[in-house]
Amino acid sequence: MERPSYLSKYLFDWESFEVVIGGRSALDSKFFIGPMSNEEMVERFLTGYGLDPNDPVARAELFGNFQEAIQFIRRYFLIEGSDDGIDIKVPNSIFMITDISDLFLMATGNREGQSKGDCLWAEIVLKVMHTILHVDKDLRSNYFSEIQTQIFDRFYKFLYREGEELFFAKPGKDKSKSKVPLLEFETKSKKTRDSVIIKLLHKAENVAEELFDRVGVRIVTGTRFDSLRVIKFLIENYVVIPHNIKPSRSLNSLVDLPSFKDRHSNLIKFALRNNLSEDKFLEAVEREILECSQQSKLSGDRNTHSLSGYQAIQFTCRQLIKYKNPFLQEFIEVRKSAKEKKEEELSKKILNMDYSLIARDIRFFYPYEVQIVDKESHQINSEGEASHMEYKKQQINTAMKRIFGPLLEELGEKMPN
Repeated sequence: MERPSYLSKYLFDWESFEVVIGGRSALDSKFFIGPMSNEEMVERFLTGYGLDPNDPVARAELFGNFQEAIQFIRRYFLIEGSDDGIDIKVPNSIFMITDISDLFLMATGNREGQSKGDCLWAEIVLKVMHTILHVDKDLRSNYFSEIQTQIFDRFYKFLYREGEELFFAKPGKDKSKSKVPLLEFETKSKKTRDSVIIKLLHKAENVAEELFDRVGVRIVTGTRFDSLRVIKFLIENYVVIPHNIKPSRSLNSLVDLPSFKDRHSNLIKFALRNNLSEDKFLEAVEREILECSQQSKLSGDRNTHSLSGYQAIQFTCRQLIKYKNPFLQEFIEVRKSAKEKKEEELSKKILNMDYSLIARDIRFFYPYEVQIVDKESHQINSEGEASHMEYKKQQINTAMKRIFGPLLEELGEKMPN
């Protein structure tokens, strides 16, 4: 029976629907690229993506992303670059591509003589290219040095060292009243480009704007109670503004707060009734807090690669960054010089320029991560299965499985252990 011609108007691409309204990432859809039968459709897709397919510079940049994606795949996911990689090689059909349109057509099965494996390989490369593009087009990365300076300075102005002693305290002569002892204060260095790409490849969001730990600090205290005192200090001195916290990113696997809250209240009352000394009070508090330790299960947006033995308090805060535009001041100086030579043609053009839309300063919120941990937990976190190397390995394995799964299934291969 011949199908009525009108039905074609009512057919849906359910894979795309799952991505748009079903919560699935495009990287996990059955077909990463929708049907494309010719170069015109590729150009329409690129235009919709935000790229100009007719701009030779844009196409050259895209081809550079293509080459970077291949090298990234070889370095992290294949055995030629990593002992834990997959024992396969990038096919010659990928290396033979000289025009990005051909890669898109290969991914949708529209190149003559190609195999199913070629199609899956093209999708893999496009997935990595997509991730690289999001890293490159994060506008805020241009201000990263200023972002780090403004965020870290909020902490540094309360940080003091006296001999071997490190502590937070309010500025002023009598720091002892507000002093909170610390063992270490560390700032997180900028993630490497490869680390950012790997992290995005395993995240469902897969956009650079959703990385919350590019800037961060780690504070190590001597005791668990001091870890809570650090949070108290940061809030009271407006270093951290609770209203700017991202709730789904808060993690506490160090202290069972509801349980400790009740015990703490009873200890305050006990200290008042018995005129307890500060040393005795702190001893009692630390005993109680150790009984309230917990192993929180990660949920929501929390990192699924933080292993079960990991104990810490972590939260993500946003800070309003203020960036003064250096170009505006330079342009004003140029205008002053132009006014001195008003009759010259170049001066007239400069003086006629409308610079009202040049931003005097740029303001935006930027997320940063705070990790607070006591000495004992920090030692545990740094050893065994909770080590950073194991954490990074799991990230790479998750990303590898995510983008190579369909190809390995087609080849009848298994993921390396």
